[in-house]
Amino acid sequence: MKTYLPKDHLEQRKWHVVDANGAVLGRLAVQVANILRGKDKPVYTPHFDAGDFVVVINAEKVRVTGKKETDKEFMSYSGWKGGEKYATVAQVRARQPEKLIMHAVRGMVPKNRLGRVLMTKLKVYKGAEHPHAAQQPAKLAPAK
Repeated sequence: MKTYLPKDHLEQRKWHVVDANGAVLGRLAVQVANILRGKDKPVYTPHFDAGDFVVVINAEKVRVTGKKETDKEFMSYSGWKGGEKYATVAQVRARQPEKLIMHAVRGMVPKNRLGRVLMTKLKVYKGAEHPHAAQQPAKLAPAK
């Protein structure tokens, strides 16, 4: 018996649009990561990119639970001595709300070449408008 492997060129990738307005960040990120990996399809294979494209709109209106808005910090390091910078969720939301969703989803995909390819299929926008109308994305209800 041979193992079935899906063919990459035979399958058309679909586009999904998710409205993050009022959605909890972690639950939304799990849902998006599963679609990017293709876990919702019967041809899912762990080492193969079988997922679809995902467009997330209204990134600035995503919710975090508890006191994460003020207590959770994101750290960046420049590589120089004393080059650590910390920013709370509120500060990141004010400056670049897309980074909240990108960071959460990046933590849920593989940390290798496959994960980097999967992240190219995620498009996040802070407003309700997106430039992917030509792809006719299907609306997807976010997990509340």
